[in-house]
Amino acid sequence: MCGIAGFILRSGARPDREELGRMAARLAHRGPDDRGIHCSGPVGLAQTRLSIIGLSTGHQPMVSRDGHLALVANGEIYNYLELNAALREHGCQPQTDSDSETILHAYAALGLRFLTELRGMYAFALHDAREGRLILGRDRLGIKPLFYVRLPDRIAFASEIKA
Repeated sequence: MCGIAGFILRSGARPDREELGRMAARLAHRGPDDRGIHCSGPVGLAQTRLSIIGLSTGHQPMVSRDGHLALVANGEIYNYLELNAALREHGCQPQTDSDSETILHAYAALGLRFLTELRGMYAFALHDAREGRLILGRDRLGIKPLFYVRLPDRIAFASEIKA
């Protein structure tokens, strides 16, 4: 179990890292092994991690090599080995052993069609800075929680409402 949180500011202002840190602190019990924050443009992402897959290489938020994609994820992608094999044919080379990295590569290779390829129990937030897009997704059964709220100045999300 991990914790994810973040927001996109409507004004386009840069997110406050301290605010993201407070959100992550509210989720610390969900992921005691690691914590990370990423800000890009109006989007801020935070994650607390319980290391299960990719124990030493799965730090999040994960950022693509070109810096245009950033991801926080909770859960497990069951078919990540098969997806990684298919993505290698598109020239994607995973840098970690983490199943979450597969989400980044699948989006980069397939666009929004990648959602139909994922099998597992997961919730994630993926920021595409080039497209100005923040994608919130979760598994079809809603096994992994993902709450969001529309506020006057932002759209915020988290694994738990208290964040």
